[in-house]
Amino acid sequence: MTGAEGSAQRRGRRVMMAPDEIHAFLSERRTCRVATVGRDGAPHVSPLWFCWDGSALWLHSLVRSRRWAHLRRDPRLAVVVDDGREYGELRGVELAGRVEVVGEVPRRGAPASSPALERVERLFAAKYFGLTEMPYDGRHGWLRLVPEETLSWDFRKLDGRFTAS
Repeated sequence: MTGAEGSAQRRGRRVMMAPDEIHAFLSERRTCRVATVGRDGAPHVSPLWFCWDGSALWLHSLVRSRRWAHLRRDPRLAVVVDDGREYGELRGVELAGRVEVVGEVPRRGAPASSPALERVERLFAAKYFGLTEMPYDGRHGWLRLVPEETLSWDFRKLDGRFTAS
């Protein structure tokens, strides 16, 4: 698999999600963990709300954040979306690639620069605010990650055949 469907996942094939499972999982989850790298090479991980449009992960980020500064300098990004409490319930998706800035920065509500951004803003407004239109605060911007690598796991597929370590 490549792109949004995932890369060749050599390890853990028994627990990897199918493309339709990845799509459903990313569509229903609300928070991801975003990993960037600073100028000094130090990693930075932070939680963030997102939308999945079927082929790209859209991140609504503060433009005056360490994350935004890191990504403007180096657009490489890794994101984890996960769920589960007990070992046999763990499931998740890791996406990696390069982000691109989409739309005005910061986003103040000018007409969307692309139909994809219009759609994502409607999805995001409904998902997080229960609204039909995006509320703009002049502090956030949009980052789009089209995954170059996708890994997934769903330990529920082990049907209890596991040992927690």
